[in-house]
Amino acid sequence: MALNKKEAKILVVDDDKHLADNLVEYLMKLGYNAVATYGGKEAVDRFAEENFHLVITDLMMPEMGGLEVLQAIKELDSRAIVLVITGYGTIHSAVSAIKQGAFDFVPKPFKMSELEVIITRALEHHALFKQLGVFKGLSIGLMISVPFWMILGIVVAMAWK
Repeated sequence: MALNKKEAKILVVDDDKHLADNLVEYLMKLGYNAVATYGGKEAVDRFAEENFHLVITDLMMPEMGGLEVLQAIKELDSRAIVLVITGYGTIHSAVSAIKQGAFDFVPKPFKMSELEVIITRALEHHALFKQLGVFKGLSIGLMISVPFWMILGIVVAMAWK
């Protein structure tokens, strides 16, 4: 069950104000709730204040680069979904971003339609992990509420079959 586009909050981080604003405008036309920040520190502060479902960050920015933004956001929320975009993509930087927890690495220039597919996939990923957390909590709650002797009986019965 994917998030409703209107419910999905997306944070765009890029020191290129024109690109960030264009991306936010495009995302809003698609129905997403998107906002832009123009620096890494501002983005991390904004992420700490609000609950964003997805962060799209540029890799190369002054003061605080995209990998630092990724790391700081993952420290705030290890389940955060972060896309890294860059005009200076190398295999090394892509591998580094993915190893640090980026959902995907998108080289510039990119087609908005391609980015839309990646965003949809990322938000579906977010929703699935949220559901998994609910089911995990339910299964633990069920195990706690069922008497141990009953669980043991089920295990023994399954072993005898």
